[in-house]
This record gives sequence, structure tokens and C-alpha cells, in this order.
Amino acid sequence: MSLKNHNKNLHLTLTDRQIIETGIANGSDKVSIAATLGKDPSTIGKEIKAHRILSYRCSLLLECAEYRKCPHERKCKADCMDYVPFKCKRRDHSPGACNGCKDYSKCRFNKYKYCANDAYHEYREDLVGSRQGYNITKERLKEIGELIEPLVKKGQSLYVILTDHPEINLSEKTLYTYIEEGAFKAAEVDLGPMDLIRQVNRKLPKKKRNEYKPRKDRTYLKGRSYKDYEAYMAQNEDAGVVEMDTVYNDVGNGPFIQTFKFMKYSLLVALLHKEKTKEAMNEGVLMLERILGEELFSKEVEVLLTDQGSEFYGIHELEKRADGTYRFRLFYCDPMMSCQKGSLENIHTELRYILPKGVDLYALGLQNQDDLNLAVSNIDSGPKEKLNGKSPIELVEFLNPQLYEKLRDFGMRKIEKDDILLKPYLLKK
Repeated sequence: MSLKNHNKNLHLTLTDRQIIETGIANGSDKVSIAATLGKDPSTIGKEIKAHRILSYRCSLLLECAEYRKCPHERKCKADCMDYVPFKCKRRDHSPGACNGCKDYSKCRFNKYKYCANDAYHEYREDLVGSRQGYNITKERLKEIGELIEPLVKKGQSLYVILTDHPEINLSEKTLYTYIEEGAFKAAEVDLGPMDLIRQVNRKLPKKKRNEYKPRKDRTYLKGRSYKDYEAYMAQNEDAGVVEMDTVYNDVGNGPFIQTFKFMKYSLLVALLHKEKTKEAMNEGVLMLERILGEELFSKEVEVLLTDQGSEFYGIHELEKRADGTYRFRLFYCDPMMSCQKGSLENIHTELRYILPKGVDLYALGLQNQDDLNLAVSNIDSGPKEKLNGKSPIELVEFLNPQLYEKLRDFGMRKIEKDDILLKPYLLKK
């Protein structure tokens, strides 16, 4: 059996991570490190990106490649007309960290290091955390707690209670676990270990949970996986596909941009939100339907492909309308596989020319939907090689005048090629 076949389905060990750290320091790329470990290069890339740490923070507001020639005494402003985004192939592409870089000591931009020991400890903590939780809803837990609380406090054993109340449908061991770990108290039921008539000497987990944490319900993924998407598209090659995601800089304060890419036209549409919540994203989808109208929406958004972010958890609730007809067919990418909607990820790169990472987007000038429409209009007006030199907005205008009119009424417009601006100062007022 080859090393590759032996290792491909195993978790990375501490030794594996030490090899990764050595490979980075030696200047090896992800492909070479992956070949050494018998892993897929994407596995190595995700590992490095997930566990690298920021070892040095750039003192400039923006990572500007022209800082040495800066005519503004390096007093960066978000709307600087001379701003040129700094790019580092080693840091940002492969392998994804700065260990061993010959320019490390003199580099003045954000620097990242990968440490095998730290990465392994983070992995172990994440692994334990992912296995915590209860396979029951808080409402059901409260219902059971309110039923058994007075019986337990009367001195009845859990065995007797379960014998008299088979509708509880839980094992005695599970009930003991919920009581001893405080699950019922977290569900607002006054029932704890001291209420038991007899404390059983049972081994508790290393980390005793202090609050209720329900296990994630993944049933909404049934029939909506990426494999299901591929199967659906094989039978419906002409279906209108729209990829959806969220872009933001400050997860605490926003703003949050819900992006939609209409694959048929390579067209970007974006909606501005103040919150990154299930309710906000659901409203965004419904807003897009109102912009296009039900009939046109169902035609152009026949398939909606997104990732498994928590903000998109409730999108499946909108898949059908009240009359039972499909609003769209929803599918989710596999976890950690943004490449499955890589076309949208690529257009996010263009959006970042105007809305760079690491800055306050509100301070930059992104105050309302009109500002966002201006940014998106400049992106959609640029000619694309794969569209034979046409822009997405021109393609929509030619192929689907009705869609073009709807988007124009919403506030998007065609920008003359000589007037296209993809710089942060586009939003300067």
C-alpha cells in the first residue's frame, strides 16, 4: 500500500504538522508538502490557513505596495488614490505562511507563521469542542425536565420515572448525563445533581459544560449536498444557477454584503445588511425576488448554490412558496470547499479592489445600498475575456432586456469603460 493511499483518509498528526512546518521553512510549496505526506494539496492549504498566526501586523492602515514611494508620508487613508494592494505569492498563495522567508526581517507587511505544536493543540481543542452538545432541542429538554422535576424531588428514581413515562423515550444513562452536566438548568428547569435521591459514581467528561449547547441539526442538508447539485445539473444543464455568499470585514459591526453571481451572465448583484444573521440572509433572498418579480426570479434563480455558513442555515425554508411551488432549488457546497463556487470567489477579488480587507467599510464610504450598487456597477461594467470582450451588464442588456430593466430600476447601471473605477476612493463623497 502506498503512503498516499495509507494516509489520505487520516487526520493530520503532530508529526505531520512538524513536517509541514519544516516544509514551509524550507520554501516548499503546498503540492510538495502534500506529496511528502500522501495528502491532497487542498488539505495542506486548509491546515496552514486555519492554524497560522499573525506574527507581525503592518503599521499601515492599508497594505500598500507603493509605501516606499508614498507621496503622503505613509499616512494611509482608505480613499487614497495612490493605493496599490500588496500581494505576496508565498504568504497569500503557497505555502501560505512566512516561516523561513528570506525577506522576513525586512518585510513591513502582515506576516504569518505556522507552528506545528500550536496547530496541533488548536486542532485537539476544536475536535473536542465539535463533539460537545446534546442531540435534543432545548424545547424538548425543557418539556422533559418539567415532567420529571417534581417526581425526582419526591425521591423517585430515574428508573421508576422512565418505567411510568415511556413517552420520555430516553435512556436512564442519558437522563443522568443531562442532570449532572446542568443541561436542565440551562433549559430553565430547576433540576440538578443534588436533587437525585442517590448520586451515581459516574465518570464525567473532562470539560463539564456550563450551558446548554444543542447539536447542530444537519437534516436540512438531505437532498441538498454538492453531489445532489451535480446530479441535478446533469439532468438540467440549462438551469439558471446563482451562487451566493457573504463578504464583510468586521464580524462584530458589519456591514455585511450578501453577494449573488448569476452564472449565465457572470453578473454580480449584492445586497447590504447590518447583521449577518439567518433572518437577514433570508430577507436578502426575498428582496432579490421582489427586485426581479416572481416569474423572472424563478427563471433566473432556478438553482441557488451556497456554502454551509450559519447565516445560510434557514435558506431552505424559502425553497418553496406557500402554494407548494418551488421558488428555487437549493444546494450547499461541501464544508471548507469554497472552490465549488469558485466563480463567485473570483469576483469577490474584484469587489476587494474597491472594498479592501482590514478597513472600516463604513468609514470608507459604504453607507447604504446606493453606495454598494455603485461599486457593483463598476465591476459588472468591465469587459471579460471569457465573454469575448463584453461586460456582464452588456450581456444582460442584450440577452435579457427584462432583467436589465429590473436591475436598472433597482439602481444598478452601465458605466462607460473609460469611467470604470475599481479603487477604494470610488465611494468618497
